[in-house]
Amino acid sequence: MELLTEPSLTLVRSLAWWQWLLALLAVIVSGVSKAGLKGMAVVVVTLFALVFGGKASTGILVPLLIVADILAVRYYHRHAQAKHLKKVLPWVLVGIILGVWLGKDLSEEIFKQVMAVIILISLGVLYLFSNKKDTSIPEHWAFAGAMGLVAGFATMVGNLAGAFVTIYFLAMRMPKNNFIGTAAWLFLIINVFKVPFHIFVWKTMSWETLSLNLILFPGILLGFYLGVKLIKNLQEQHYRKLIIVLTALGALAIFLR
Repeated sequence: MELLTEPSLTLVRSLAWWQWLLALLAVIVSGVSKAGLKGMAVVVVTLFALVFGGKASTGILVPLLIVADILAVRYYHRHAQAKHLKKVLPWVLVGIILGVWLGKDLSEEIFKQVMAVIILISLGVLYLFSNKKDTSIPEHWAFAGAMGLVAGFATMVGNLAGAFVTIYFLAMRMPKNNFIGTAAWLFLIINVFKVPFHIFVWKTMSWETLSLNLILFPGILLGFYLGVKLIKNLQEQHYRKLIIVLTALGALAIFLR
């Protein structure tokens, strides 16, 4: 997909009705996810990959994610914990650069295989974490480093950082609102950081894709509103379990697509 010098509606006009339906559903789910149900993000990636292909979908999705991130930051910013951002963010940025370099020249088929491997890893880590008896908080820098690097690579290759960020923040035993607020700032920063790479290196973002984003934008608002309503009615212990289950189900869905 080449970077265009003027707006084009070729992509918009080429979509069938069922592709529009899947794309709109994905955007609504993305809004719900950004409101706090983080595990649903993998479902979004799955639907977008089905409609637009693996690599192309990563760039198309980013502007919509940024809009949803801004909404999440505005709503939950007072709950963010800077100390956790400082620990994991530098590693995530390094992981993104690694993903840019390794993913630049991959074919579509290999790209999808890499996404599948990431999903398998996230499933395994989620399984181990959900069965972990020790409730101590991992303090060693290597834990933040490992989760950050993998999350950064995964977010660049397929907007799939959610599982690893979820594992890190849940391991920190953060309360629900602190979890959501800190994750909101983290994802806003890393998604904005990815934009130049999608435009100038991978060329997966253009005026054409932005035209599509504008049409789908209302779905983000609707999804975020629904997500906020859902989060308010979830108890703390149920929230943690639901996040893990949704992440695992979403990861399995994208692997089997």
